[in-house]
Amino acid sequence: MNKKIKSIVIISILTTLVAVSVLTGCSKKSTFKDAKTNVLNGKPTIKVGSKDFTESLILGELYAVALEKEGYTIERKFNLSSAVVHTSLINGDIDFYPEYTGTGLISILKQEPKFDSKEVYDEVAAKYKEKFKLIWLEPSSANDGQGLVISKKASDQYNIHTISDLQKNAGKIRFASQGEFNERTDGLPALIKTYGDFKFKNEKIYDNGLKYDVLHNDKADVAVAYTTEGQLSKGEFVILEDDKHVWPPYNIAPVIKQDILEANPDIKDILNKVTKKIDNKTIIKLNAEVDIDKKEYTEVAKNFYESNLEK
Repeated sequence: MNKKIKSIVIISILTTLVAVSVLTGCSKKSTFKDAKTNVLNGKPTIKVGSKDFTESLILGELYAVALEKEGYTIERKFNLSSAVVHTSLINGDIDFYPEYTGTGLISILKQEPKFDSKEVYDEVAAKYKEKFKLIWLEPSSANDGQGLVISKKASDQYNIHTISDLQKNAGKIRFASQGEFNERTDGLPALIKTYGDFKFKNEKIYDNGLKYDVLHNDKADVAVAYTTEGQLSKGEFVILEDDKHVWPPYNIAPVIKQDILEANPDIKDILNKVTKKIDNKTIIKLNAEVDIDKKEYTEVAKNFYESNLEK
């Protein structure tokens, strides 16, 4: 074989090797991309977050299951502290999580409290989009806000159904305080400013985790509570109506990155469909299944989805 032929052969071999190398490199790049995408339907992996308490875990799992049923691959990033979850969303560590309108208004936007649910939602929706490029989807009717819980026995005995009723009958009522509630500007001082003075029969300080035992064992009549706690599923406890609206609304809604929603617009309807099923009675029941019945939140969310949302 002469030198010219040898050169042609060598060049051909080198050209083939380069082509194979380029194709292999492209193949590896495509494989990496596919790792973030469902290869069957082209839908991306969605990173779902939640805060570190029962209700948020249930809601996060419910939204995750709903998206999985529609072909999305889900990466769960649950149990995030309230102090970091918003930052995690801004930074892209998560794509969305269930939040509360009152929290968005007061804790994130640092605005003064408002007391109309629609007004609060409209403000957080507009300002989150403008400041953070985040979208608030439709809110639920469920309101996980501050409240006062009374034993049904005392409610019936003294005809107390609202906080105004409580203020008028305070001299007959034993109040189970949590200490700090008496000092916080949005606690007892706010109640007194709005409703008038509460001259309770007596007051004792108890740990928050004991309040329902204290009411059950007739050691007190009224305690501080949140309005969707699982123990409220029991008929022996009643949340008093905040008839003068001293506390702002905390309606539940998913907050999602704008670019994720624009790239996957069907996510809006999928998540809104779940949210519409969540009212106070429902979320109290779901919280009770975890906190009282000791079921796993994943099981509770899955069962609720299959019973109420499965096609």
